[in-house]
Amino acid sequence: MSTLTDNCIHRQLWTAEERRSPEQMLSREWLVTNGLGGYASGTISGVSTRRYHGMLIASLPAPTGRAVMFNHLFEEVVLPDGTIFSVGGEHPAVPLHASYPAALSNFSLECGLPVWFYEFGEYLLERRVFMPYRSNTIHLMYRMISGPSGLHVRLRPSLHFRPHEGSVAEPLNKPYSVVASGPQIEIRGDGYPALKMIMQNHPGALVLDGGRMQEVDYELEKNRGYDHRGTLWSPGYFRAELSGGEEVTLSASTEEWEVFLANSPGASLSAEFERRQRLIGVVPERSQQGFSAELVLAADQFLITPTTRAADAARARAVGDEIRSVIAGYHWFTDWGRDTMISLEGLTLTTGRFDEARYILNTFAFYVCDGLIPNLFPEGERTGLYHTADATLWYFHAVDRYVTLTGDRTLLKHLLPTLRDIVEHHIRGTHFGIGVDAKDGLLTQGADGYQLTWMDAKVDGWVVTPRRGKAVEINALWYNALRLTSDWLASVDEAEESQRLFEMAERARESFNGRFWCAQRNYLYDVVDGEGPDSTLLRPNQLLAISLSNPVLNRQHWSAVVETCAERLLTPMGLRSLAPGEEGYQPYYDGDLRSRDAAYHQGTVWAWLIGPFIDAWMKTYPDRLDDARSFLAGFKAHLSEDCVGSISEIFDAEAPYRPRGCIAQAWSVAEVLRCLAKTGKADADADRAS
Repeated sequence: MSTLTDNCIHRQLWTAEERRSPEQMLSREWLVTNGLGGYASGTISGVSTRRYHGMLIASLPAPTGRAVMFNHLFEEVVLPDGTIFSVGGEHPAVPLHASYPAALSNFSLECGLPVWFYEFGEYLLERRVFMPYRSNTIHLMYRMISGPSGLHVRLRPSLHFRPHEGSVAEPLNKPYSVVASGPQIEIRGDGYPALKMIMQNHPGALVLDGGRMQEVDYELEKNRGYDHRGTLWSPGYFRAELSGGEEVTLSASTEEWEVFLANSPGASLSAEFERRQRLIGVVPERSQQGFSAELVLAADQFLITPTTRAADAARARAVGDEIRSVIAGYHWFTDWGRDTMISLEGLTLTTGRFDEARYILNTFAFYVCDGLIPNLFPEGERTGLYHTADATLWYFHAVDRYVTLTGDRTLLKHLLPTLRDIVEHHIRGTHFGIGVDAKDGLLTQGADGYQLTWMDAKVDGWVVTPRRGKAVEINALWYNALRLTSDWLASVDEAEESQRLFEMAERARESFNGRFWCAQRNYLYDVVDGEGPDSTLLRPNQLLAISLSNPVLNRQHWSAVVETCAERLLTPMGLRSLAPGEEGYQPYYDGDLRSRDAAYHQGTVWAWLIGPFIDAWMKTYPDRLDDARSFLAGFKAHLSEDCVGSISEIFDAEAPYRPRGCIAQAWSVAEVLRCLAKTGKADADADRAS
């Protein structure tokens, strides 16, 4: 396989000491995606600790959406003397301590794809997992690197077809049926497409043993307060004998057989490596190695062609376009408007994927309704939810970055009527109390029971951080949107309308600086004219008043805001959402859902906030580039934690800043990657900084 990976980016994970630590093996996870929103994921050990772990989570048309189709693979290696090793980490007959720590000799990512190496005495076995691009298919490839003949592998697929968010405790109401046609196996369950399975590259057989039930306990779900014990069903096991240099692949898919078997596993792997090498090849040379290159590959995991909205895809193709979106995070997020617009520059423009950036902007323009873009698309739904005050304003930022970096004025002219309509809806007022206050030109928002800003935690009807009124970042985004639209109108000779919006922007800027500057604290209020006193809570939201293309905050206050945020909010993994010592501050994100949501924006560190902070820092201190680079150093080591090769959603607010939330988050990856490029940070710089 080395001929396929010579030009790939490698991340080798284990040292001799670490590979013998069960805790490390259970806490580190891998992720493979298919460009549709589907994925495969698990712990390095093979033990399933989440309901989201599985070998094939397929992305299916609405109303099904994503579904867990292939939950787990129990893997055994049988030596000629009868000794049995459990490769996958779980088997009722083999204790964990006698299984994977002794057998697993190494784990690495090659071009972002996971590879395991197992040693069984004189035998060395390689295991790979990968998904062909835009196919609900998984290949698990086993290759005997060295050793005599006589080593047997036994692969037992275990299943519980269920919705992506479905409880693991849901009963298996109807028995699955197994239909075999030669080596082709179909497993059918009520309401789902058939799961097709086949063993390829080597003679093998499926041994049907009457169907077995296996109870599985998902440890992390128990810790998170969810149903955590469920039943998996297995029809039997595949078996094959390997000698040195031979390989066998277990493949599974929800695609039609003709599509599923269009390419051999080896050809599919070669194609996927080639695709990934092209992704790296289009970025600037300094980003084609090390830390930056790894994030280019991580960014690819979030860019998707949604499969649930088939009618919208047909509409886009009819005009020569494509539908694209961004999965906000794995495992449980779908595509979100806010996350997509914040992530767009890092995921697409920094990586040279300009066509996909254009597709995304056109996709969301189609979904604009009453001056708003969707906040999110629920799992399996064709229509979005619009309860957001800031996602639409981030859309202006994303359009600006696209036009600035590509020079594509054609798209700008196409989108300008939509952008003008959004502005007018905000001026008149739209849903959820979003509208301009005629008294001062500032944007206000708020509706009972809704969390409309990015600080959007809600549990059992409790909106943790309602922030109703005039929020600081909402008005920074509003001013930026007005200025951008004014400039765009001027560029198409609409001088009168351009001047009107410019004057509105200037009024908003004057009001902003009069209302939001808190002289007693030497930073900005977080919310004014809300349900109570103006909020003096020290939060990172105020950085947008400096970081955006058109900063609304008067320059004389920039250094005070940046220094205060650096002193009290900055951590090695991003910025705290609330400063220590402030009312409601929570140092750790842990416990059940209510406990976690109470801490979600009350101190918890968000990786994506490093982007606005570095933007504000570089505007305030343009001669202190080395400092800006140093703020990114902590993320490089993190690529070997949590989800290997990616960046988590959030971190605890106090050392050791444990990763929490989603194991791979779009805006975390996007903003770190963007800032690496913006600061001119080559991989050698990262090594020195860390």
